[in-house]
Amino acid sequence: MSKPMDLGALKVGSYVMIENEPCRIASYSKSKPGKHGSAKARIVAIGVFDGTKRTLVRPVSAQVEVPIIDKRGAQVIALLPSAVQLMDLETYAVFEAPTPDDKALTSRLASGVEVEYWRILGRTKIMRTKS
Repeated sequence: MSKPMDLGALKVGSYVMIENEPCRIASYSKSKPGKHGSAKARIVAIGVFDGTKRTLVRPVSAQVEVPIIDKRGAQVIALLPSAVQLMDLETYAVFEAPTPDDKALTSRLASGVEVEYWRILGRTKIMRTKS
């Protein structure tokens, strides 16, 4: 799910949808309005799931989609070859999430470890371990 928002209301560190991919804004710059046009905003963002750099140039008054991020806690049940089996700490539902690309995070995963995961547009990503 996502919600519409004015491009001028966003700032560095917030999230935006670019090419149907949730992205974290890395840099944000505004140009001055010209003689015949409106002020433009240039956003450079990095994809949450794929790490790809994307740019967006639009008028400041334009509407953009902002993803709704569901941040939750879970406990690792098992480490599978290509995924991690997790149990949600609120609903006790068991599901699988892809193994994180970050080697430091992957090395800290073991059975019984609590993690924070994000669910964005039906996709899941393990963000960090809780200590």
